[in-house]
Amino acid sequence: MNESETILEMLGGRQREARTLAVIGLSDDPSKPSYAVSAYMREHGYKIYPVNPVIESVLGEKSYRCLADLPVKPDVVNVFRRASYLPKVVDEMLPLGLKNLWAQMGIWNPEAAARAEAAGIRVVMDRCIMVEHRRLFG
Repeated sequence: MNESETILEMLGGRQREARTLAVIGLSDDPSKPSYAVSAYMREHGYKIYPVNPVIESVLGEKSYRCLADLPVKPDVVNVFRRASYLPKVVDEMLPLGLKNLWAQMGIWNPEAAARAEAAGIRVVMDRCIMVEHRRLFG
C-alpha cells in the first residue's frame, strides 16, 4: 500500500465513515494547532478522544491520561508531541493492538516508524491530518 492509499484508509476510506481519533497532546488552548485540527476533524464526523494528562477536558470531551485509559480502541492515534516521544507512543499502542499511527507536520522519527511498521502498525508522519482530509474530501 502506498502512502496515499494509507492516508485514505486511515481517514475512513472512500465511504468516509465516521472514525475515532485519539489525539495525543491535544491542547485546550484554541490558538494551538492541535485544538484547531481536532475541532476540524470533529466537525467532519470524527469522534475525538483527547490524550493529555494535564487537562481535564477539551472540545467538550473528557481528557485521558494515556491510550490504555480510553473507553474505546481508536481507529487512529494522532500525535501532537515532539518526535522524541514517538517511541513511547508505539510502546503504548502495541499491547492495545492499535493499528494506525499519524504524526503531525514536523514530527518524524524513522526508528519509531520502523518499529511500528514491523509490528503491523500503519504509519503516516510529517503530515497534517486536516490538510490531508481537505485534500481528499474537499
